[in-house]
Amino acid sequence: MVRPTQLLHPPRTIAPLRPAATVLLLRDGPQGVEVLMTRRSMSASFAPGAYVFPGGGIDAADAQAFGVASRRPTQTDLRLTQAIAAIRESFEELGVLLARRADGRWANGDDIDALDRKAPFAPQCRARGLRLAADEVFVLAHWITDRDLSRRFDVPFLVARMPEGQEPVADESEQFEPIWVRPADALARHAEGRFFIIFPTIRTLERLQAHVTVDEVLKACAAHDEPLWTSCPRAGLIHGRESRHMEHEPPFGELALVCPDGQIVHPLDWQHEQPVPLLRQVQRLTAPNSGVMTGPGTNSYLVGDPGTGYIAIDPGPDEPEHIERLWRAVGADLRAIVCTHSHPDHSPGAKRLQQLCEKAGRPRPPVLGLASAPTARENSRFTPDRELADGERLVLRDAAGTTHTLMAVHTPGHAANHLCLVLLEDGLLFSGDHILNGSTTVIDPPDGNMAAYLDSLDRLAALCDTHGIDFILPAHGHVLGDLRRTPDNLSAPVEGGARRAIDQLKAHRLAREAKIARAMQLRPDGGLDDWVPLAYDDVPERLWPVARRSLLAHVERIRALGGFNL
Repeated sequence: MVRPTQLLHPPRTIAPLRPAATVLLLRDGPQGVEVLMTRRSMSASFAPGAYVFPGGGIDAADAQAFGVASRRPTQTDLRLTQAIAAIRESFEELGVLLARRADGRWANGDDIDALDRKAPFAPQCRARGLRLAADEVFVLAHWITDRDLSRRFDVPFLVARMPEGQEPVADESEQFEPIWVRPADALARHAEGRFFIIFPTIRTLERLQAHVTVDEVLKACAAHDEPLWTSCPRAGLIHGRESRHMEHEPPFGELALVCPDGQIVHPLDWQHEQPVPLLRQVQRLTAPNSGVMTGPGTNSYLVGDPGTGYIAIDPGPDEPEHIERLWRAVGADLRAIVCTHSHPDHSPGAKRLQQLCEKAGRPRPPVLGLASAPTARENSRFTPDRELADGERLVLRDAAGTTHTLMAVHTPGHAANHLCLVLLEDGLLFSGDHILNGSTTVIDPPDGNMAAYLDSLDRLAALCDTHGIDFILPAHGHVLGDLRRTPDNLSAPVEGGARRAIDQLKAHRLAREAKIARAMQLRPDGGLDDWVPLAYDDVPERLWPVARRSLLAHVERIRALGGFNL
């Protein structure tokens, strides 16, 4: 867990959550699924003027209306309460009544006209013999309002089929202009500036547009009776403008690390001119070597502060301006240079950085790491001044006793001499190329080994539990991870975001390996070029030459395990 003293921004009070419920009323249109949306009042305290799905806060009476509602066997009290609230809100705001008569038919216009939208809802339904169709309302998603907003809600996005024979009529107080719209059309109008919708609505419509029929949507939701996704987005700045991101999107972990309380201050743009502070004791400077294999460039990290001195991790390629910027950022007080492995986008800059220290009359910082193995390619030859032992600790300490301790962890797989580093006081994992953000690393035999790579993943997963690691700082891409689950961080994993990222990465690797094994079975007389199109059919063809390397590593592991019997 990151020390509070190392956070860049002062803590702020996050607004409390209010329980609410929203319902997407769906119908099958001539061109696919359509959803009912309405425009909120321009004077509304939350999302004024936005097009939304009907819904609102959960009342105490909603939890007391079970007797007038139908219920699925798998529907919990919480889900039933939420469904009742959504049914009530859709009636009060749009005059849509998700209720059935005693004979099983949907409530009709006479029933709707007989009910007062402003009077207590459940007693009116009971008096008229109507039963709320809560059993036909399913949970699609769980949204938790972003931490930066002053009004926050804990709200399920529910789905239900629009009752036959009913037409929406807005209350002209909270909601206006009911409209049936295809998700794709709503998104297109929003992009054109003609249909204002907020972030959770955008992301929900994006996922909804993948479904062809209402039955398909309801079947997907009914399968587990739990949200298909849960999210509490975070926001940063791209080109100076607010940009929001869900948990699975690359910038999310970095925002959770730098701005845990939801401050919208962190720039997410990739730039190479100056270091980006992530914590008081951690800076990232990205080398200007962007490309297919390096993404935005190689991340060089500086750990330490003016009182303790600094350790540089992965100085990157021998790019003079990049190395000069690293040197200036540490104020000439560089204690050590660590290379996670010997590849040419990671280690060559070490010597130049070392020489800058010597030219300035400063002590020569040692270059640390692991020597390249005989299997390394010619452009990846590397010999450190001293090899780091597995578990060895590098300690920076100031006069007041503040320490920053980096522990070396041998993690062969991507390269035979690969290592990672753990900043013990703050639960941070510097993963080199073993774990990346936005792509999976290439395992290129003979120096790369898939069995060793997977074993190293298991070791890093165990270290996450042992040392409370929540965040991974990769050599390419944004920070990965999330804070652990708390009342203010309900969408986070209980075990921490770093562990979940590693588990998902291993599952992805094993799923790919299963596809490769199937390809080998389909083409037993084939070779790598025959298996790549079958095993990587979800990857652009231009990347197949790169994928071919990792495929070879998987094939070696499959054969070592005894063929196809995985």
